[in-house]
Amino acid sequence: MTGPKLNEAQTPSMARAGERSGTKAVAKHVRSSAYKARVVLDLIRGLDVRRADEVLALTQRDIARDIRKVLRSAVANAVNNEGQDAEELFVVACFADEGTTLKRFRPRARGRATRIRKRTCHITVIVARMSDERLEILRAKAEGASASASAARRARVDASRRRAEAAQASSDEVEDDSVEDVSEETSAEVDSVELADETVEDASDDVVDDAADDSADDAAEATEEVADESEADEADEENN
Repeated sequence: MTGPKLNEAQTPSMARAGERSGTKAVAKHVRSSAYKARVVLDLIRGLDVRRADEVLALTQRDIARDIRKVLRSAVANAVNNEGQDAEELFVVACFADEGTTLKRFRPRARGRATRIRKRTCHITVIVARMSDERLEILRAKAEGASASASAARRARVDASRRRAEAAQASSDEVEDDSVEDVSEETSAEVDSVELADETVEDASDDVVDDAADDSADDAAEATEEVADESEADEADEENN
């Protein structure tokens, strides 16, 4: 493609098509066809530099890597040579011209050969400073996005804090319930121990009383036997 590029200088504040309207970078003899490069270039034309770089980084085409390098080179040229701010640049024009074609041959049947055309292209990216109105719009959008992001972050922090407080309160309630259960179990164990002591004391008293009664009965029986023996002895003496 020869002649002026029609996708350049589309804004009224710029010169007519074909004139130099920004800072450009060119990559020549890129091993890809111009058709494949134009498909990706159509995605970034007119975008600001930051957005264009994001689009190229997420584009799943091999030529996107080369175009991204050319875009970065154009931005570097504008910053170093023209003294412009990288945040204020946008892609004013981008196009791909056909380069030289490498001719190769592949052997086929019956001794024939088939020509293989390995295409190349020249990629050009031109960046320029955005207008003041567009810069104001972008700054307003960025401020609104930052404000909304900070508000969303505060809301997330408050929600997480409330969840943490609720979890702490529930854990404290569980601990109080567990302490009360432990105290109740301890008091129940103490009561059972006291009851066991009382039953042991009652049993020991019963045993002592039974032993005393048995000893008294044995003493009474022994006394009676002694009295009977003494009476028998006296009777024997009288008979003699």
